[in-house]
Amino acid sequence: MPIQKYKGLGLKLTPQRLAILDYLEGNKEHPSAEGIYHAVLRKFPTMSFATVYATLTTLRQKGSIAEITIDPDKKRFDPNTEPHHHLICSSCKKVVDVFEDYQVRLPESVTNGFDITGNHIEFYGFCPVCKDQSDIRKPKGGKH
Repeated sequence: MPIQKYKGLGLKLTPQRLAILDYLEGNKEHPSAEGIYHAVLRKFPTMSFATVYATLTTLRQKGSIAEITIDPDKKRFDPNTEPHHHLICSSCKKVVDVFEDYQVRLPESVTNGFDITGNHIEFYGFCPVCKDQSDIRKPKGGKH
């Protein structure tokens, strides 16, 4: 884990915070605060959820992680702050990064004078696991 990257943000690097940063480094699962807490709790059983949440809030404010709101009941965090889109399973909520650039042009009648500087597109569907599970439940050979 590149500690210098986080020292440059002015973060106090406690052992608990380092464990959180280590868990996030290269993580492509878009974990929730609860998921991060439970993963790091194994190493630091006395750590509080507040420590995790405060660390995530600080990282988000400093631009080191992005908060994604794909699930209204649970904030998720993306340590990859490069511009990208997401593919989201409508069943299990798995999130996959999409690094294609899609040029979306909005007509002036829609932009209301805004200067568009970027976009984030969320694609929804079913991951292979959920799709296979739903295929099992479909009747064979007939109309659905």
